[in-house]
Amino acid sequence: MPVANPVRRVAVIGAGPSGLAALKFLLAENHFERIDVFEQRSSVGGAWNYTPSSAKVGVATTVPHLDPHEPAEKPTWIKEADGSSKAVFVSPLYDRLETNIPKELMRYSDQPFPADAQLFPKHRTVQQYLEEYAEATRSHIHFETQVVDVKLNDPKLGTWDVTTTKLHKSQDLTQTYDAVVVASGHFTVPFLPDIPGIEIWNQSYPKTISHSKFYDSPEPFAGKKVVVVGNSASGLDIGAQINGVSAGPVIMSQRSESYLATSAPSDKIICPEIVEFLSPTEHNRAIRFADGRVEENIDAVVFCTGYFYSYPFLSSLNPTVVTHGWRTKHVYQQLFYSEHPTLVFPVLAQRVIPFPMAENQAAVFSRVWSQRLELPSKEEMQAWEVSQVASKGDRKSFHLLPFPMDADYLNFMYTWAALAKPRPGLSNGGHGKLGTFWGERERWIRALFPEIRRAFVQEGDQRGKITTLEELGFIFDDQRVKSSI
Repeated sequence: MPVANPVRRVAVIGAGPSGLAALKFLLAENHFERIDVFEQRSSVGGAWNYTPSSAKVGVATTVPHLDPHEPAEKPTWIKEADGSSKAVFVSPLYDRLETNIPKELMRYSDQPFPADAQLFPKHRTVQQYLEEYAEATRSHIHFETQVVDVKLNDPKLGTWDVTTTKLHKSQDLTQTYDAVVVASGHFTVPFLPDIPGIEIWNQSYPKTISHSKFYDSPEPFAGKKVVVVGNSASGLDIGAQINGVSAGPVIMSQRSESYLATSAPSDKIICPEIVEFLSPTEHNRAIRFADGRVEENIDAVVFCTGYFYSYPFLSSLNPTVVTHGWRTKHVYQQLFYSEHPTLVFPVLAQRVIPFPMAENQAAVFSRVWSQRLELPSKEEMQAWEVSQVASKGDRKSFHLLPFPMDADYLNFMYTWAALAKPRPGLSNGGHGKLGTFWGERERWIRALFPEIRRAFVQEGDQRGKITTLEELGFIFDDQRVKSSI
């Protein structure tokens, strides 16, 4: 099924990793008359724009926080040395964050990370990498411009009215586009669970409960008794950082052991999920865990419990893509809005390698919109989603693509894009720009990267000198020989 109308004008919401990839691949089609990227921050990179701790002071979320339908985030204005002001939005990055993905997998297809960058790059290295990736296309990016509304203009054509506001001037502008890329990410609206007693506990001990979005460094937790909830990558890393300064081992509350764990459980206190925040009138800052264990004199609880999918600018969309917030609804192949496939949501998936996935998805939708690829019928796209819900459920698991599912999906998207009709004047003999295909080596790295990450972390302060897999003893040829025995 071709898209309903010729796509000539495209709006991209966000200049983070997926928005930048979208821009590169849309330009590579040499087909679209206008491509506008709207970025609310003052620079590219999206969530990779580190927010200094000074901008996080006093910023928090409600406890509990269960609503994905928050209004658009407001900026904090920071004065620069030259007297100008910069729009800052709170990022989930923290000061000592390193990626949990080796740079060989994390890269875009046409730009490697610097050879001297550490194997798991620091967040500042990633931001610089994205700045360099975007350099040739910056003329298409409108900075400090927030998208406040995206409304279907013509259902038959699948066109969209996009309203933006210039943050410096509070000046609104509505323009019509033939297609929209929602590359705004899903690390903005935090989830903080409703556990019995948590609201009263939070009122009695204000600022004791927080979310990882607002964490920056372990120093504020020095000498304190701390509970960290969640064992995602951020939970494990934040827990390890706080463990170095806290009063006694950090208490890690988790439902199951994480495959990303980088150290032995013996250096922390591992507990199951919290089932109750005990009454402040009967206990002293006490928490009960699912195994019956009670811990008192808790000084801080940091929830590393993830984020909702949230699109405040799509409030008029019908059918809506967000209800409970645990997934984006009415999407085909984790990407196309099946009601009107001139709207796409790149990199919805989790437990994936985002940069190459953003490339391969952009290669597909840019070809669909330039009429070199066709989509199946609306009924077939809806049937795909129904089948996915039946097998994976209607909540978080819908977007989970743990290895090898992510590798298979990445290569599926690459192969799909490669099927496009060639067009004279495009690169690759008319086939156009392609993204990343994972061969045997990449899949080997992907399968082993939790183990690689553990070995990297165990290098301690020397890990900054580790730039290759081989320096950690991971030799692909040796592994291939072993696997053939």
